Amino acid sequence: MARATRVPYLVSGTNEYGSSNLGRGSATVALRLARKLLREGYMDVRVCTPRGRVLQSNELDELKPPKESDMAKGQQRGNREAKKPKKQKAKVIAAAPSRKETTWRPDFGPAKQK
Repeated sequence: MARATRVPYLVSGTNEYGSSNLGRGSATVALRLARKLLREGYMDVRVCTPRGRVLQSNELDELKPPKESDMAKGQQRGNREAKKPKKQKAKVIAAAPSRKETTWRPDFGPAKQK
């Protein structure tokens, strides 16, 4: 007995020889097939979604997956490789003496201006 496979997207189109109804498992593959049928001269190309919505050929862009910039902030993934690494800072310990060498300069008070 053949096992039934689930094809949630149904792509249909009509040409001079008749009509075709083809099932596809994902929106990306269904979109690719619908565009191929349009290029081959099929008319009345439609895609039926798993929820029963029928998309005409001018509505096919709605099947495109959203780009990362179109997603909500919480859904975006960061790319650590693309970010510039932070500069390493030396840790300052309060108990340790300063290692800066400074020269002593006498303080003569405020300078007079002429």
